[in-house]
This record gives sequence, C-alpha cells and structure tokens, in this order.
Amino acid sequence: MAYTLAFAPFDLYLTVFPALAYLFWTCMPLTPKRGLLRGYLFGLGQFGLGVSWVYVSVHDYGGGGAFGSLLIAGLFVGFWSAFPAIAVYMTAKLPGKQSGRLIFYPLVWILIEYLRGKIVLEGFPWLQIAYSQLDAPLAGYIPLIGAYGAGLLGAISAALLTGIFIRPKSALYLLIGIMSIWFGGGVLKTAEWTRPYGEPLKVTLIQGNISQDKKWLPETRVSTILQYIRMTEAHWDSQVIVWPESAVPAYLPDVYEPFLKPLHQSAKAHQADLIVSVPSYGDAEGEKYNSVITLGRNEGIYRKVHLLPFGEYMPWQPVSGWILEHFNLRLSHFTPGSADQPLLRAGGYPFITSICYEDAFSENALRGLQDAAYLVNATNDAWFGDSIEPHQHLQNARMRALETGRYLLRSTNTGVTAIVSPDGRILKQAPLFTTTALTGTIRPMTGLTPYAWIGDRPVVAFIAALLFLILLLTRSDKMRLFRIDEKCPI
Repeated sequence: MAYTLAFAPFDLYLTVFPALAYLFWTCMPLTPKRGLLRGYLFGLGQFGLGVSWVYVSVHDYGGGGAFGSLLIAGLFVGFWSAFPAIAVYMTAKLPGKQSGRLIFYPLVWILIEYLRGKIVLEGFPWLQIAYSQLDAPLAGYIPLIGAYGAGLLGAISAALLTGIFIRPKSALYLLIGIMSIWFGGGVLKTAEWTRPYGEPLKVTLIQGNISQDKKWLPETRVSTILQYIRMTEAHWDSQVIVWPESAVPAYLPDVYEPFLKPLHQSAKAHQADLIVSVPSYGDAEGEKYNSVITLGRNEGIYRKVHLLPFGEYMPWQPVSGWILEHFNLRLSHFTPGSADQPLLRAGGYPFITSICYEDAFSENALRGLQDAAYLVNATNDAWFGDSIEPHQHLQNARMRALETGRYLLRSTNTGVTAIVSPDGRILKQAPLFTTTALTGTIRPMTGLTPYAWIGDRPVVAFIAALLFLILLLTRSDKMRLFRIDEKCPI
C-alpha cells in the first residue's frame, strides 16, 4: 500500500521508491512461480487501496447490492493486480544471476505499465509511477519523454536504491546516480517548452454539484438546466464558460430549442463562448454520443472518442453483459466518435476537448495540438462520491497539461474543478461538493514540447530495444550489474 500513498490525495510521492525497491529486492532470489505470487500480492495492495472507489461507484450509484458490488470491485482489483505479477514473473525468467536481474526490473516494469496503460481494454493508466511525481523533480522529464520515460527514471531510481542495500560498498556511486537523475529533472523543470501568444482569456468553470442519484430524474431535469443557466448568466463578463460532463441531463434535440438556443443567443450578445456537455444522437439509428458543444460566437460539436469500458460500452461480451444484468447494474451505451474531428473554438482560439476518462490518455491531448491554444476537460466524478478517485483523476488530467505545455480548464459536476498551468500546477481549485463558479485567467499557448512531437511509441520502443540489448550482452557474458555470491535476503 505504500506504493499507492505516493498518489493523490495522499501525495507522499517519495513512498513509491522504497515500495518498488522492496519489491525488487525481495523478488530477486525467487523462482518465477514464487515471483508471480509475490508480484500479485504487491498488486493487490497497490490496486486494493488505489481503486477502492470502484465499490463506491457500483454500490452507491450503479444500483448494485453489497455482495455484487464487492464481487465486481474484487474482480476489477484482481484483474489489474496481475500486471505487477507479470512484470516480476517475466524478470525472473530472464537469464543471469539473481542479483543481475535488478537491471531488468525497471525496463520490464515500464513495458508492462505500457501494456496496461495503452493496450489491454484500450488502456488503464491509473497508478503509474510518473503520475505520482507531478510535484517532484522527475516531473521535469515529462515534457521531454512523457510519462513512460519519466516512469522509467523513477523505476531506475528504485533499482539504484535497492542496489545500495545489496552492495553497500557501492552505495556512494549508486546514491550519486539517484541524485543525478533527480538533479537533471529539477533543472529541466525550469525549461519553458511552449510560449504564450495573444491576449489573456477570462474563464469561468461551472460546478453545479448535482447529486448523481437525482441528476437524471425527469422531475429534476428542468431545475438542473435552469441552475446552470443562472450560474452562467452571472458570469457573462468571462470570455469562456465551461460546463461539466453531461451537465444537461437530456439529449441535445430535446433541450436545444427551449434552453440552449436562447442561451446561445445570449452568449453571442455578450461576446462570450459557452462550452456545454450534452449527450447527442448520430445520423444512424441507435447512435448515441457523449458530446461537448460550443455556443456563442462559435458553434461546433465534439463526440467522445475514447469510451469508458464497462461504463459507456461493454467489452468481453456476452460474459460482461451477463454479469451486469445479473446484478441489475445500470450502464450507458455510447458510440465512439471519429478520431479526426475538427477542433472546437472558444474565446477566439481552438482547443483540445476531452470528456472525463479521455484525460487519462496522452494521445487524446496530442491529436491536433499544434493548432490548439489550451485544453478543456469536462468530467463527472459524482459516480465516485467522497472517495479518492476525484483526486486521482485530477492528477491524471494535470499530466496532460504538463505533457502539452498548455493551460487546462477542467470543469466537473461535484469536483475537483480546477485551472491547471502548463507546468502541471493547480492554479485554482474549487472545493468538492459545492455549487460554485471558478473564475480565473489563462494565456493561449503555442509551440510543442519535445514529447508532443514524438509521443509514447519511440520512448517505449527505445526501452524495449535497451532491454533486448542488455539481454544479448548478458547472454554473451560481457555484462554483470553486480558480482556477488551472497544470496539476497528476503
């Protein structure tokens, strides 16, 4: 669990290193089968605490009973816990002395993080090393080599820490290695990869604080929309106003004429732009989209591309469908939007749009970034109540600001609504579970970070190639990280 304490809302970012170091140290002398078990137990601690909010979502707001919710949360934790186990197992299968495995752990760990974060079920990048380091020196590497590159340096730091205990005579050199990595990150944090252009924008983010169990009730629909309209009308002096995900609890055709069209005309009269999240229909029968529209000086629509598995679509049919039906759980069924949608515009500038879960994936923020002046994320974390999920989710969103060198406007229903700077710092933040409007100023940004140019694939390809090269050298007996005969203690 010490690993998970490095992440929000605990933010003890240093704990990730002794946690990983202890795992590496205790697993080096193990057989692959015993390593598999040890890694799985580590994963249960990592995800058992880290994604405990699944139970809250399923039980409190998904309509599941206590037993069914606990079972589904347990299956979720158990599934993702397999990935640390796979990393340990694969490392134990590699050739060389037990102590020599230490050089493989950081490389294999990050490759498995990539598998979990990008590929399986279209990715679940929660609780990856780099996300815990947004306020630490290692964050300086993120605009350069992204979350996986910075995560590798974090894993290497943990491996060097392990080496201090394995070979105390080399402790000074290993400590210098750790300090060099961290010093380099600290220097890079002072670099400015993008630059402002144009005039500052006054922005307002609306946090309606509508309870999830009341949000979609027919009798509360009109009062919910009117509340957002009243809060918006109090801030016509802002150039950009953002509503959270599905702030409008009805489909677009049902509310456009009576509510949104007059609001569009008012926004236009006040020289403002309104960014509204509202579900919409597609051209084909049965197509439903989780959408964001712009009203005011510019009109447009964005349809969510990266849908939430088991929340907005059902993978692993028919098994997953049977489970949800058996436990009487409610589920939305959306269609993914096209990946090549034009950028929306507000405040006179184009921006990158993401809806809820999409802000956990860098590719969504990088697509069209060269033309975008800032980022906008509309989220509804009311599904998770007063759990640690809203804080973790904001941490994920901050990573996108840092990777892209852009301001981020993040409007949520119940929190955490925030304005984030291009270096990932939270400039303003609204309290959880309050009805409020968060107002601030941002600068449109231009230019690209090195990471925005290259993305994740070259970084991960380099890690894989480095692992292969070390394997070749190890097999040819030309390289040993440590030359010791003693067995490593457990």
